[in-house]
Amino acid sequence: MKNTLAVTAPVKKEKGRFLKGLDILTYALTAFLALGLEGVLAFVIEQNLYRCNIKEFNTWQSILHWVLTYIIWGAFAFYICRITKKKGYELFPKTDKKIRPWQWICIAVGVTVCLISTWIDWNGSKVLTELEHKGLLLFIFQYIYYFVEVFLVMLIIVCGQKACEVWFGKESIPYGGIIAALTWGLGHWWSKGSLTAGLFTAFCGLVLGSVYLLTNRKAKLTYALLCIIFIL
Repeated sequence: MKNTLAVTAPVKKEKGRFLKGLDILTYALTAFLALGLEGVLAFVIEQNLYRCNIKEFNTWQSILHWVLTYIIWGAFAFYICRITKKKGYELFPKTDKKIRPWQWICIAVGVTVCLISTWIDWNGSKVLTELEHKGLLLFIFQYIYYFVEVFLVMLIIVCGQKACEVWFGKESIPYGGIIAALTWGLGHWWSKGSLTAGLFTAFCGLVLGSVYLLTNRKAKLTYALLCIIFIL
């Protein structure tokens, strides 16, 4: 009897840890699902309704698309934050831990590399190019869209990080960035129809996950830096 208990107790503990990590990971995947629903909206519902693809939408069709996307994404983000808090998974705990100089240097390098890559990819400023091509009205609605998207990506990173830490430990590994790269990052391969775009976004996902750890998981600072990396 004693031998049986000695063997089964660790098994139960391992099973509990696996299920807890899997439960947290489902919220990262839920955030990714929310991002993917934009594709259903654009390429299935709206394309059939308007009889044109998203690149041919007029001004008001584009604005309506973004507003509907805000609503879908916002509902999913609210659900994820609420249900994880209810289950005791503190996604954004407050911390007073100071960021060391070497961390700031790594953050600066990562942000700089992404901004330079974006500059090269857009042959100049992404912001100014989009403002010039879209006009002020569309520009405003699209950038609100970007801000909401970044928050969902942040949820993928945070939930993915927590899930993998439950499974594997080692809090210094950017698991969340890896999850973001494999989901949101490579998802751009399909949505943009370009392997290069997918790989670049996957790389950005890794950087975003690393930034989350380098900021000592400070939510507001992480979100601000993610916006700078992704939007600018």
